[in-house]
Amino acid sequence: MKKIIYIFIALAFFACKDEKKTPTPEPVQEEVTATTEETESETEEEGEKLPILTGVQIRETIATAPYDVWFGPTYAVYSADKETLDAIKPLTKDVKIKIFMGTWCEDSQREVPQFYKITDVLEINERDIELITVDEEKETPEHLEDGFNITNVPTFIFLKDGKELNRIVEFPVTSLEKDMLSILSGEAYKHSYAE
Repeated sequence: MKKIIYIFIALAFFACKDEKKTPTPEPVQEEVTATTEETESETEEEGEKLPILTGVQIRETIATAPYDVWFGPTYAVYSADKETLDAIKPLTKDVKIKIFMGTWCEDSQREVPQFYKITDVLEINERDIELITVDEEKETPEHLEDGFNITNVPTFIFLKDGKELNRIVEFPVTSLEKDMLSILSGEAYKHSYAE
């Protein structure tokens, strides 16, 4: 019986012996350079998240990798309402547009490329558009959102002579073009979250 007990003690001793562990390497986060639907879906399936941008951006930042996986296809397939745009074009003189968006936000990923397609057709100068990306709390490190009451993104703010005419919040009431026409022509317009 003593032999059996000694055998169990010896087994327990060797089984619990502290083995020297080699450290596991930190996972390497690869940059997403997806440009095809297949790569995009692989990225989604793998659960890879794109970096969240904050602050003032230029359009090219969200139109190129890694953000082109949502910007490019959405921009390409959007067909702007040319008839409404013809009515908007003369109203864009001296209008500035401030866009607050989240690179993490599906609504922003849908609406912002469409909006840029509209501004391209209208030939609105890039200098008249300010693009500000926010984090998930709708904030920037520089507090660029202060004074603009950003509750949802995207928010498209139309300004003339430094004063806000109105805004489209998160999604248009009718369509981006028709909402823009209402705002720029001075019609009564209430965005989706207006009380």
